[in-house]
Amino acid sequence: MPRKHVHIVLAGDRWAVVADGGHGRETFRTLEDAIAEGARKAQQRQAELLIHGRDGQVRQRSNFSEA
Repeated sequence: MPRKHVHIVLAGDRWAVVADGGHGRETFRTLEDAIAEGARKAQQRQAELLIHGRDGQVRQRSNFSEA
């Protein structure tokens, strides 16, 4: 089974939460707010949370999937 991911990415001057296979994205003014919502979604989906920096590179990973 493929791994599921929830990404936090820069979207203009805001931060977006984007889930694999999702339709659309939610944006937040602060990175902290985006991370909180991303963690909630990752837990709900039992997915890995990937936080990308301003340069697009993954800066942090948190695994909420069952082993």
